[in-house]
Amino acid sequence: MASLRLEAIGHLFMKPVDLEIDAGELVFLSGPSGSGKSLLLRAVADLDPHQGEAWLGSESRSGLSPPVWRRRVGLLPAESFWWAERVGEHLPGGDAETAKSKERLSDWLAQLGFDLDVLDWEVARLSTGERQRLALIRLLTQNPEALLLDEATANLDPANRDQVERLIHDYRRSATAAVLWVSHDPAQRQRLATRAYVIQDGALVSEP
Repeated sequence: MASLRLEAIGHLFMKPVDLEIDAGELVFLSGPSGSGKSLLLRAVADLDPHQGEAWLGSESRSGLSPPVWRRRVGLLPAESFWWAERVGEHLPGGDAETAKSKERLSDWLAQLGFDLDVLDWEVARLSTGERQRLALIRLLTQNPEALLLDEATANLDPANRDQVERLIHDYRRSATAAVLWVSHDPAQRQRLATRAYVIQDGALVSEP
């Protein structure tokens, strides 16, 4: 896998950001509400107008089509979007999938407390926390090379939070994926991060 590098990435509420996250490294980002954390992730994912450039290894965002970039640099938003009636319509698991893909999906679901029958559930019956956990699995099935996580555990109880943290850790290590994770939880940042930054007055500074 490859590093994720930001070169003068900026938006309306934030000064240009230069940041490099090594392959397999986890970097946390925090800051007051409204400081621009989510907008920065959306800029890196090329979902909103922005300044600057992002690189995945030696490949620039501008050199790839938006769908390819967003598959390789996967964003998990704070509130996931679901467009079909049933969970399984958003996740692989049909006959066309390989046995290995099915086994991996089953394993990820089990790690987060689900059986395969969750694929038949209606999205409308899911709690906020269930949607959050399943949205993470949906993202990982795309095999992203870098992860942009926006409050991935904010709505979870401690047990489910720990399960999600372990899954992200396992994926990061096995896929050697660079991870930029927005989190308001200082204990989480101290427990998991190799580096942590905070947005202050529109600028990115190292967290003490």
